[in-house]
Amino acid sequence: MLGIKTREFAPVEHLTLEELVPPDHCYRHVDRVLDLRFVRELVAPYYATGGRPSIDPVVFFKLELVMFFEGIRSERQLLRVVADRLGARWYVGYDLDEPLPDHSSLTRIRERYGQEVFRRFFAAIVERCQAAGLVWGEEVYIDATKMLANASVDSVQPRFAVAARAHLDDLFAIDEGASGPAPPVVVSEEPVRIGPSAEEAPELAATNAARHDWVAQGGRQDRRRTFRDYVRIADHSVSTTDPDATHLPFRDGVRLGYQGHYLVDGGRARIILGALATPGEVPEERPALDLLWQAHARRRLRPRQATGDKAYGTMEIIRALEEQGVRAYLMVSDRSHPPGLFSKDAFRYDPVADAYTCPAGTILPYLRPSRPQQLLSYQAPAATCAACPLKARCTKGTTGRMVSRHLDEVFLDRVRIYQPTESYHKARRKRAVWVEPLFAEAKDWHGLRRCRLRRLWRVNVQVLWTAGGQHLKRLLCRQSWGRRPFPAAPGLHLESPVPFPTAC
Repeated sequence: MLGIKTREFAPVEHLTLEELVPPDHCYRHVDRVLDLRFVRELVAPYYATGGRPSIDPVVFFKLELVMFFEGIRSERQLLRVVADRLGARWYVGYDLDEPLPDHSSLTRIRERYGQEVFRRFFAAIVERCQAAGLVWGEEVYIDATKMLANASVDSVQPRFAVAARAHLDDLFAIDEGASGPAPPVVVSEEPVRIGPSAEEAPELAATNAARHDWVAQGGRQDRRRTFRDYVRIADHSVSTTDPDATHLPFRDGVRLGYQGHYLVDGGRARIILGALATPGEVPEERPALDLLWQAHARRRLRPRQATGDKAYGTMEIIRALEEQGVRAYLMVSDRSHPPGLFSKDAFRYDPVADAYTCPAGTILPYLRPSRPQQLLSYQAPAATCAACPLKARCTKGTTGRMVSRHLDEVFLDRVRIYQPTESYHKARRKRAVWVEPLFAEAKDWHGLRRCRLRRLWRVNVQVLWTAGGQHLKRLLCRQSWGRRPFPAAPGLHLESPVPFPTAC
């Protein structure tokens, strides 16, 4: 007999949402591990003392966490999922017959908080990871990844045309919303002097004003030109859809995009100590030192070594690390020389005599400095080189072989001493499996492959939130619970055998 099912529902009495959600539900574990009541203190300055009550900030952050775990890319879809999901309703604290907030309210709340609140939230999660013993602090690894912007290359137009349409607002001031809302100013009743003395303050302020702090500037590009003819593509062209996104080479061609930077602890939990987004035009090594010093100052960490790929092997980074007693396990650039000729490694430097000795035993005395490149030049006598039997393997010139030495060459020599050691090779191998899987996890599971938001400060919010969510997953692993809802099938939160990807 053919069965027919009719849709008839009887009223449910004496049954609450607390009873409908299983005791081992994933969001119960999240609620137990992370108490979000501390966010009310973070956002209190952004609200007035009177007026109509707002949406609880705890609800906003819980909804954002649901979006992270479920792999949702829009607030509108988020509210639809929460409306149908008993576990999500229980987590945000809304009963079955209680109306949920409007999706536009979540957008306005994010605009009100800006990047600073999310950065403080990220720092609070890192502090909880430190308290749980997940941060080692002896080693750090840094890398960057490419992210597609939510804009097309076809939207790029000459900057002067966009400025002409925007008139004075774009010509003489930063766009409203380009860097997010400014944090409120909280005046302390008892001001306490923190930092340098009154005599040292002017000099320190002038030094800080001259440099570009990438973390404090929210990853914005430094538009000050260091060379007369140095012009970036973004200096004369801009996207009308996302003005902060810049050209970035991908495998399928040049696209508009951003770069996400992670500073990762060397402990087994691989906690992200610093996260930052920059326009695609910014070289990936530029924010490295600011991320490292921020972790040193705010997390009170003093790593003994820092590891990165060949992009980070610049003189500025190597010198800064070595001066602070941090071993720079970085790849230095090869010493350029024509093929078939002796490289600079074949010449021995004598620091006492301040001279080089060539393979034939000829002394190359100091010649002159080159201040723009910060190089010291050493050159052999032309007559000696002309009569040398090794001239064909040394130089093709007639003025004598010249060797250049950087003013900070001593730091490069230290790095070259590290390179043959086993600890250096171990750090290089460890970097490949310590940072790259975190980027893969963020892209494949949490939507960081393509930015869902526009403008740099909003992309920074997405990067910070993704990194904070990855921390929370590791805190859950610490509590002996390593399962999570699969993004493509959220309903499998109990039966799914899929563990946290690379979480433990």
